[in-house]
Amino acid sequence: VHVRLSTEVERIDPESIVLRNSDGSSETIPNDAVFTMIGREAPLDFFRRSGLRIRGEWRARTWISLILFLALCTWLYHWKKGEVGLPIHDAFATRGWFPFNIGDPADPSTFLGTMTLASKSPGFWYSLVYCLCVVGFGVRRIRRRRTPYVTVQTVTLSLLQVIPLFLLPYLVLPWLGHNGWFDGGIGRTVADALFPVTEWDPQGREYWRTFGFVLAWPLFIWNVFTAQPMWTWLIISIVQTFVIIPLMIRRWGKGAYCGWICSCGALAETMGDAHRHKMPHGPGWNRANMIGQVFLLWVLFLLLLRVALWIHPVRAVGTVYTVLLAGGGAPAWLGEAARYLNYVWFVDVVWAGILGVGLYFWFSGRVWCRFACPLAALMHIYTRFSRFRILADKKKCISCNACTTVCHQGIDVMNFANKGRPMEDPECVRCSACVQTCPTGVLEFGRIDRRTGAVLGVDRLGASPVRAVELTVHGRATR
Repeated sequence: VHVRLSTEVERIDPESIVLRNSDGSSETIPNDAVFTMIGREAPLDFFRRSGLRIRGEWRARTWISLILFLALCTWLYHWKKGEVGLPIHDAFATRGWFPFNIGDPADPSTFLGTMTLASKSPGFWYSLVYCLCVVGFGVRRIRRRRTPYVTVQTVTLSLLQVIPLFLLPYLVLPWLGHNGWFDGGIGRTVADALFPVTEWDPQGREYWRTFGFVLAWPLFIWNVFTAQPMWTWLIISIVQTFVIIPLMIRRWGKGAYCGWICSCGALAETMGDAHRHKMPHGPGWNRANMIGQVFLLWVLFLLLLRVALWIHPVRAVGTVYTVLLAGGGAPAWLGEAARYLNYVWFVDVVWAGILGVGLYFWFSGRVWCRFACPLAALMHIYTRFSRFRILADKKKCISCNACTTVCHQGIDVMNFANKGRPMEDPECVRCSACVQTCPTGVLEFGRIDRRTGAVLGVDRLGASPVRAVELTVHGRATR
């Protein structure tokens, strides 16, 4: 063994290596292989004794800030959603606090009047702030990750969040309704099928059901779990969940919905972009992914009860259904337990809202998506038949682990990359962080033949800045 101190590797050729000495001279040595042994166990105890902060380690301040933010999210989601859990919404409504103290407009048919009516709902303000976060942090994400893929994906997520999930239900459709578009003819027929007339909403119709155009069942349950079947929404939901999404997943993977359409993914990919490296990894955390399967079974059982009650109403079955869904109509012996042990509160409010958003800055933005989303759990079944893969060029992999570190779905991407295997983990949401972060351009999105393993094609939308540079350098030879 010859030890060469004070030298730097200048160049590695197939059969030799060039070393640069401290005096500036170069030396060529025959070489068969290079082992890059550049790491060791960090002296963390020494750093701690020296008073240095170790990145990622939790301190008292970390726990306090997490608890306070979770308390804020608890207040926010109970303020937004009434009749579930803590009576914060009802307290604001009965006392006439914001936004219930906003007066009625003189003429709701004007756009300003329609917006005034909409602003009387906590949901309006929540959705407005949600949109501002998606757009604002989306701009920051585009500036940070300068690839065509991130730009197009972020713009798509922002438009879907702003238009069908905010402007349509809160402003555009109510304004059309106040101006007589839904008073007769085909307009009324369509509105009655999609947005039933209601007395509790000052806009006059349930325009919030528009969320169902983007948020598929069982992520959004309210267009399916109705007292009487809403056949139009049932057809839309069936086609979405059992036809369109499976076809999308077959070609583009689960991320075609989770990473490009879903509003949960929109906030995770924008506001959560700078925190994706905080997602915990490992076998223990992977077992927690089964929480979503439990919630999927829960919502499937509720669906069976709902259909049974449509066909043959039974009081006892109806009581079980209402208790499991929203805690309403519970027998006296259940007491307050039914208020908190139901799907709407435990899954929709606690997991999708309080924990899903409250853990963003400590456990990345995909806590809900990875561990608990029932639609994601259903899509994991569809993914078994998908052609989508993240392809890896094994020769380029330097085992730096950057791809695994930035995966906010907890996937060990490097385990696939340094073996040259196409990555097929069903948790992948096509965020492109692993592809974009890889310093040597190992990864790219593509499709394979599931029987032969042959590559059918790769994505044209560039997600790797390294590969983009390679194309520019080599020109037409590799384009």
